[in-house]
Amino acid sequence: MTSYFDPKAWSPFRAAEVGKSWMDGWVAATTSWVVDPVATLGMGTVTALLPDVLMTVLSDGILSRFLGRDIDITVHGMKLRGILKLLAVRRRGALFEGEIELTDVRWSGYEFDEIRAVANGMRLVPGVPTKMDIEQIDLEGRVSVAAVVAWLNTRGLDWQLSVDETGLVKAYHTGRRIHAVVDASVNHDLVRIEIRSARWLGLPLPTGLVPAQHIPLQPLPNDARIVRAVRDGTIVRFKLDIPMVKGSLDLAQIRAAIVAGTGLIVW
Repeated sequence: MTSYFDPKAWSPFRAAEVGKSWMDGWVAATTSWVVDPVATLGMGTVTALLPDVLMTVLSDGILSRFLGRDIDITVHGMKLRGILKLLAVRRRGALFEGEIELTDVRWSGYEFDEIRAVANGMRLVPGVPTKMDIEQIDLEGRVSVAAVVAWLNTRGLDWQLSVDETGLVKAYHTGRRIHAVVDASVNHDLVRIEIRSARWLGLPLPTGLVPAQHIPLQPLPNDARIVRAVRDGTIVRFKLDIPMVKGSLDLAQIRAAIVAGTGLIVW
């Protein structure tokens, strides 16, 4: 039977009614992390109940410190910063499913309105460091058309792109001196740019004279794949699949980061 964890409603130290602030209780419950999370397995500490309680305590600490606030996360050297809106962990049989939602995201130099990621088939393996394996990550988000156009203008296209106030994309072909209104979408890593209207030296052109452009995207890190990206007014909604992610957690670093309110690191 599937069980659900709600870290905001339950935690080991709240269940014990220790009568302290969340930080005092959380620090007491995780003190063994900075020593050796394996050596203390037989001493009745939180690590003795891995992985369920560890998942819950991690979620509880992160939520209590960062919910509604900026959070910095470094994953495999890639820095991500945003406002934490949701963090949830659920057991799915022998594995876990994790969900995180961030807004006002800055990720490796790019800006996103919102990102929601679901980690499927997540497993924690106790040790120093603690290992984390994820079978697949489904990542969805929203980004402004202006941000996408700025990125496309760095890809060496024959067209110089801009955005009007309605979100429509205007394009100027630098070689043929053609002005056009275009729309674009992505399907399985292939960008399709369609010409809605076009003019040459002020004269209207039949759109058939300017065929749609198909641009294959370069491979993304971690074998990620853009499943789809579609314009919706002034924003673009997108979905990515990221297969098989492996990483490690330094529990002492994460504990210190939660206490201090600084960045979390996964590598």
